[in-house]
Amino acid sequence: MNYTKKEMRNNTKSLEILKIQYPIFIYENYSKKIVGKDLVIEFQYKIEPNIYFSPTIQIKNIPRLFPDILTNKMIDNLIFHLGIAEMISYWKATCSPEIIIRPGHLNKHQIKWWKKSIVKGMGEFFFLNNIDFTKPNFLKIVSNAPKTNTQINFKKKLSNRVIVPLGGGKDSVVTLNMLKGREKLNTLILNPIKASLGASKKAGFQKPIIINREIDSKLIKLNSGGFLNGHTPFSLYLAFLSTLCAVIFDFKYIAVSNETSANEENIIFKNKKINHQYSKSFDFEKAFDKYSQKYLAQDVHYFSFLRPLHELQIAQLFSRYKNYFGVFKSCNKNQRKNSWCGKCAKCLSVFIMLYPFLDKEQLKKTFSRNLLQDKNLLNLLKSLIGEISPKPFDCVGTKNETIVALYLSLIKEKRENKKIPYLISYFEENILPNYTNINAMTKKLLNSWDKNNLLPIKFTKILQESLRNNVSEICK
Repeated sequence: MNYTKKEMRNNTKSLEILKIQYPIFIYENYSKKIVGKDLVIEFQYKIEPNIYFSPTIQIKNIPRLFPDILTNKMIDNLIFHLGIAEMISYWKATCSPEIIIRPGHLNKHQIKWWKKSIVKGMGEFFFLNNIDFTKPNFLKIVSNAPKTNTQINFKKKLSNRVIVPLGGGKDSVVTLNMLKGREKLNTLILNPIKASLGASKKAGFQKPIIINREIDSKLIKLNSGGFLNGHTPFSLYLAFLSTLCAVIFDFKYIAVSNETSANEENIIFKNKKINHQYSKSFDFEKAFDKYSQKYLAQDVHYFSFLRPLHELQIAQLFSRYKNYFGVFKSCNKNQRKNSWCGKCAKCLSVFIMLYPFLDKEQLKKTFSRNLLQDKNLLNLLKSLIGEISPKPFDCVGTKNETIVALYLSLIKEKRENKKIPYLISYFEENILPNYTNINAMTKKLLNSWDKNNLLPIKFTKILQESLRNNVSEICK
C-alpha cells in the first residue's frame, strides 16, 4: 500500500519520542507445532517496556519428509531466520534503536547483513516518514544468544525441482508458463487470493504450496493509534519463507519473477538511493543467495528467472498467454476485490506496458476502460516518466521503458489510423521531441539482456529460447 508523504507525517508520532519511550525491540522466541497436516509457527516479539506481538504462519499439507520436524535443528534454523524477516513489520512501529535477537546466535557477518538488508529494504518507509536513517547509531542489532546456540545449515541434497512463488501478476505467470513442461515444479502461494489461485489452476497446478500468514491485530491497532507505518521489504520475507518451504517440500530451486527494472531507484534521500523494490533488486538477490547457501540451506538456489529482462520485454512475453488475460491482477488497492482500480500507478504502468502488444478491446475488457484516455491520470503518467519526482512507490517499469512503451503505443495508433488517446497525444507533443534517438533506444531495450543475473545455465537456455522472435515489428 502506498501512502503520500503528507499522510504519513500527519498521522504519526514523533520518532524521537518513540525512541525514548520504546528503546529496545526484542525477538523473544518462536514455537512450532503440527495441527492436522499443517505446520503452525508462532513468533514472539516484545517492544520494551510493554508491547507484545505473536504473529503466526501456517504451512499447509506438509509432507512426511521430516518425521522429526518438531525437533530438527536445521528446520529450527530456517524458522529462526524467518522470524527475523517477520520481525521487521513490527519493529517499524517504533524504530527502536536497538534490536535484540534471543532465539539464536548471529555472528558479526550476519548482523552486518541484516542491518544492511533492513536499512535498504526500509528506504521508502524512511523517506515517507522523514526519518534520517544515516545518523550514527541509528540501528544496533545485538545477538545475545550463546555461540553454542549457533544454528545449523541444512546441507542435505534436494530434488531437482523448482518452486515458483505466485502472486497473480503477469510476471510470475510468464515464469510459470516458460518453465512448465520443462522442469518439475510447483507453485507457492502466500495468503491466497482469487488471482493467484486462478493462475495456478490455469497452469495445471491444482495443489500449490499454500501458506497463511496472520498479522498480529495489535500492530494494526498501533498503526491506527499513530505509531509508525509504511512499506516493508515483502520480497525479503518471501525469500526466507520460500527457502523454508523448499527444504520442507524437497525443492532445489526457487525461481522468483523479478526483472532488471526493479534495480532502478525511486528518489535520492539523505544522499542515498531509495528503491521501493530493493528486496526485488539484483543487489539483494545476490546477497541473499550467498547468505542462504552459507547459513540457511546449502543446496537451495534462489534466483530470479526474469532478471535479464525489462518489464516491457516481460509484457511482450505475457501477451502470448491469452487465457490468463482475465485472471491476472496486480493492483494493490483492489487486490482483495480481484479487480483493477484504474487509478493507481500500478494499474497505469501495467496498462502502458501491455498496450503495444495486446488488442485494445481485450485491454478495455480487462481494465474496464482505456486508461490512456483518462486526463486525470496525467500527473501519474508524468511521475512514471520522470517529469514529476519521485517515481511512484510501486512495482512499476523504469522511466525509459515507460517512454518506449508510449512510443510503441503511438506507432500502433498511427498504423491503425485511430484517434490517439489523450495520454499518448500528450506524450507525442511534450515528451517525444526530447528523445531524438527513440528508435535506437527502443531497439536496444527490446533486445536487452542483463548479464547481472544468477540464472543456472539450463534456465538461461530456456529463457533465451523463449525470447526468439519476440522483438516488436518496429525494431526489425
